[in-house]
Amino acid sequence: MDTDSGTDHEADSGTGHGTRSATGAWHLTHDLGDFLLRAGDFLRSRPALHTVPLTVTETLRTRGARVYGDGEPEFGVLERDGEVRAAFFRTPPHWLNVTALTPAEADGLAARLAGLGRPLPGVSADRDTVAAFVAAWQRRTGTTAALRQRQRLYRLGTLTPPRPLPPGGPRLAVRADHALLVRWHDAFAEAVGAGTVRDSAEWADARIDSGGITLWETPDGTPVAMAGTGPRVAGQVRVAPVYTPAHLRGRGYAGVVTAEVSRAALAAGASEVLLFTDLANPTSNGLYQRIGFRPVADFAVYDFA
Repeated sequence: MDTDSGTDHEADSGTGHGTRSATGAWHLTHDLGDFLLRAGDFLRSRPALHTVPLTVTETLRTRGARVYGDGEPEFGVLERDGEVRAAFFRTPPHWLNVTALTPAEADGLAARLAGLGRPLPGVSADRDTVAAFVAAWQRRTGTTAALRQRQRLYRLGTLTPPRPLPPGGPRLAVRADHALLVRWHDAFAEAVGAGTVRDSAEWADARIDSGGITLWETPDGTPVAMAGTGPRVAGQVRVAPVYTPAHLRGRGYAGVVTAEVSRAALAAGASEVLLFTDLANPTSNGLYQRIGFRPVADFAVYDFA
C-alpha cells in the first residue's frame, strides 16, 4: 500500500488512519503486530467464520512475512465508535480476504483501495460480502470479475468415522515423506484450481515439523491419502488439505484420513474442527457430511481481470 503521509494514505511508519465516514474508518498497515493488536479480539470473537485470517496470520507470525509470496503482506481494520467492525488481509500476489461487510462498508473499502491505485487480483469472502465488494470494485475501477470458486465452510458436529474402514492405518508424516508431500501438495493445488498459495517444499517442512499431516497407508506401508490440519488458534483447527491420488479414489481413503485428523484435533483440545469444500464437488460435500461435518456459511472467490 502507499506510504504517503496524510489521512487518506498510510503513514511513513507503515500504519495509517482512514477518513471518517458513517461506516467507520479503515486503518491500513503492513505491520502484523499492529493488525493483531487492533483486530485480534474481533477475529477471535467468531473463530469459525474468521478461520482463514486467524490461521494465515498465525502462519505469518511463526513462519515469516514472506511465507505466502514475495510481496509484503497488507492488512486493514475497520473501526467505528471505538469498535472493530471488520478486517482484511492480503498476501501478495494472492487475493484480498475480507471478513463480513455491509454493502455500504464494502463500497467504502472498494473506494479506499481503488484510491491507492493498485489492481487487485481478486477477492475472497462470505457470499454476501463478496457480491457487494465485487459490484463496488467493478463500479469503482471498471474491472471485470469472474467467479473462480464457490465454497462452503463446515464445522464438525458428532464425528462418525466411515464404515467399513479401508485396510491399513494412519501415521504422521515424517522427514522421509517430504518429497511425497511436495508432489501431493502440488497435485492438490492443481486439482482444486486455486493456485498454490504457499511454496510446497516450505509447506511440507512446516507440516512435518508440527505433526500437521497424517497419511493413510495400506497394510504394506504404501501411502494412499493425506489430510492436514493447520495451527490451533482461538480453539479452532481447520482441516486442509485432503488429497488422494486420482487412481486411488473411491476406496474410502479420504473419509477415513479426514476422520482421523479430526479425531486427533479434538483429542488435542480443539473446540471446533472446520473445513472448506468446493461446492462444485458433490462427492466431497457428501463425504464430509456423512462423517459429521455440518454447514456454517457459504463463501466465494472471484478473479479480477
